[in-house]
Amino acid sequence: MGSDVGLLRPVVAVLAAALCAAAGSAAPALAVYPSSMAATGDSITKAFNTCATAFVDCPANSWATGTNATVNSHYLRIRAANPAITGNAFNDARSGSEMDALPEQVTRAVGQGVEYVTVAMGANDACGVDEAAMTPVADFQSQFQSAIDLLRARLPGARVAVHSIPNVHYLWRILHTDPSAVATWNSLDVCQSMLVNPTSTASADAARRNRVLRRIVEYNTVLSNVCGAYAQCRYDRGTGFNYRFPASEVSTRDYFHPNVAGQAAIARIEWGATWVF
Repeated sequence: MGSDVGLLRPVVAVLAAALCAAAGSAAPALAVYPSSMAATGDSITKAFNTCATAFVDCPANSWATGTNATVNSHYLRIRAANPAITGNAFNDARSGSEMDALPEQVTRAVGQGVEYVTVAMGANDACGVDEAAMTPVADFQSQFQSAIDLLRARLPGARVAVHSIPNVHYLWRILHTDPSAVATWNSLDVCQSMLVNPTSTASADAARRNRVLRRIVEYNTVLSNVCGAYAQCRYDRGTGFNYRFPASEVSTRDYFHPNVAGQAAIARIEWGATWVF
């Protein structure tokens, strides 16, 4: 079995919320919660493969903007504090998207005039049809920088939360001995850069998996650096990448996407890591 090399160390983020004072008394809590939001990203944010019907988007279960109480999305958490956001949450993510699609998604968020934007993008840049198809780091950085620059210029007051890319190597580690997962990955060609030859212990396959892992770490470094240069942006400091999800939170339809329990876990861990308003 391979091991995660060069990983970011697990980060436990403990964020303190500050109440604004006005005329000597605390302002109402809802004043710090947005009244509108947009989620950008890929199939994870669309809650792909979480409906009764297989292989379709199911945004009601989205960790970001979903309405399923079981998931307890960021939208529902905000709505509990500020009902003004009701009906003003937009899921602009698109399944299959890579980072080059983020500027266009951000343009939609700009048109919606939202106060809060979530970004969860990059897994598909690493999950190519093969290793050579992965997005070069320089291109990934340029594309993400363009999206952040657009938000800075067009929605300067909006708060932005950026989530790290999940650790697909860890997904391989916990499921590559499951015959059903292996058969599904092979039949559906799931994330072939990482998951091709999933049962192989050959040094070449182990080295390839570690190179894909390294690319994900490099992408996350880009997300951290670009977001960190913008005062309105908060990166999750590797929370999503470091989360050791159990197999029970992974869809058994494709053994890749989070199921409803997985969506609830994302909502929970990312709320604690990025919600600083």
